[in-house]
Amino acid sequence: MATKRPKDECSSTDKKKKKKSDKESREEPVELCAAVENDQVKRAVAEAWSRRTTYSHGDLELDCHPFPHCIFTNFISSQAFAENLQKELLELNFHEKSNDLYKFKQSDDLKKRTEPHIAGLRAALFGRFRSWLGEVLGVELEPTVDISCAKYEYTDVLLCHDDELEGRRVAFILYLVPPWQSSDGGTLDLYTTDSECPTVCACACVCVCVFVYTTEVCISFLSSGYLQPQSIVKSLVPSWNTLVLFEVSPVSFHQVSEVLSQDKCRLSLSGWFHGPSLERPPRHAVAPIQRNPHLPRDETVLLEWINPIYLDISYQEQIQEEFEDSSEIQLKGFLKEEKFKEVSEALRLSQIEWKKRGPPNKRCYEAAALDSLPQCVSACWELLHSEAFFLLLSNFTGLRLHYLCPADDEEDDDEEKVKKQQDDGEATGSSNEPSSADASREKEPSTPLCCGEVRRWSRGGYTLLHDGEAARAEYALDLVLPFGCTGWQSEFGGFTCYVANEEDEELLTVYPEDNSLALVYRDKETLKFVKHVNHKSTSEPDGSSTCREFYDFSFVYYE
Repeated sequence: MATKRPKDECSSTDKKKKKKSDKESREEPVELCAAVENDQVKRAVAEAWSRRTTYSHGDLELDCHPFPHCIFTNFISSQAFAENLQKELLELNFHEKSNDLYKFKQSDDLKKRTEPHIAGLRAALFGRFRSWLGEVLGVELEPTVDISCAKYEYTDVLLCHDDELEGRRVAFILYLVPPWQSSDGGTLDLYTTDSECPTVCACACVCVCVFVYTTEVCISFLSSGYLQPQSIVKSLVPSWNTLVLFEVSPVSFHQVSEVLSQDKCRLSLSGWFHGPSLERPPRHAVAPIQRNPHLPRDETVLLEWINPIYLDISYQEQIQEEFEDSSEIQLKGFLKEEKFKEVSEALRLSQIEWKKRGPPNKRCYEAAALDSLPQCVSACWELLHSEAFFLLLSNFTGLRLHYLCPADDEEDDDEEKVKKQQDDGEATGSSNEPSSADASREKEPSTPLCCGEVRRWSRGGYTLLHDGEAARAEYALDLVLPFGCTGWQSEFGGFTCYVANEEDEELLTVYPEDNSLALVYRDKETLKFVKHVNHKSTSEPDGSSTCREFYDFSFVYYE
């Protein structure tokens, strides 16, 4: 019987089959550790996981504190396979990844890579190991392949987060590292949360009951909106051919601590198994810093503290022109030199009470208790809070931060409104006098407010972008006045980055500089973060260690 398919099409199909066959033949088969192949072990792990108890057998260890995670040593049975896998991964192209949350190098998605050992492990992970894991959890995991390779080197870090994203059910990391110690950094740190409460404990549920959702007490507690990371309670040191996995949940807060070794590479394969997400309670909203109106201080406070050049009216006009053009400016040598030195010394030497600001999935730095500030630091705080300073900022920026400085845009709008009313009146023959009702509807000017902190920055300090901040974003003027920055370099971190909401590209970077007042006006679509202060900040050129830190007054003003 004659075929209707053209000869060349048959030939093309044969080529595709041959190509597919060649691809399959290049996939190197891999055997996983014996624990994965043992049905008895699988049943035992499933039971322990459901009961939130510990379990170990051979190369497998399950621990449920602070949240369920499983560790497989010697995950790949063949040492030769693991070594060849490492070689293939190191030959990939890696891209520098850096934002508020992390800094490391990442490969492209490994979903379609054809290198034999990468393809072989991918098939095993998302094939029979996925089936094993689904049976352990009692859920059907999707065949979605989500895997990439990461290289962490000196000062690279991944800060506190929970991995929650639609569809992610289990996270995994396979380490292919040289001999590694905790002193090398790069540990996988697990956080406890504030999910433990007397009511929950009384009902004989441990804090990880959030995974079970079996009692009204636990569900009620979850809905109260807690579940914030508190402190690191377990650190897993990377180890050759070891796989770690954990269930992605509202309490799976973890980080990769900063890599401190200058000659080792923390190479890992990581990704997620996808499936139905666990129920998430409402996110906890941290109360913002209280806003206050200005303090009643006249211009004498400006004459006492501020460099006279910035009090010159004509110079203020130049500053405003530049600020209105770019929405940001840095005013160097802002305070009088003697005042700046006095505050710098007081910040460094005084017995100020510094309180750590968290939680770590949002921020990590120290803020001064205002009642512990020495007199000169408190006076500087009052300067930035004073009515006279509000007026000065209005002159610098053109913003309506004082009733003596009306907003230009509103004036223009009022003029256009009056002109339109006049034109309409002429066209219709009606009176163009504003009615008393119109007058009563005119908007009352709002009271300008501000909030601020005195902050101390040292190694490990940072702030992160987060959903709550994006939801509350509004027009505001940011002010930062740094102290103690001598010798501070940009590679240490600690600089402030401005980014567009849901974009990684930086719009502006403000580096800390002694006695340089930074002013930045941001809109509702602009967010900011302070980049993680890394280990380089503690290292001297001769290899010795030091404790470097700097301070700043950080204020936000609202029209």
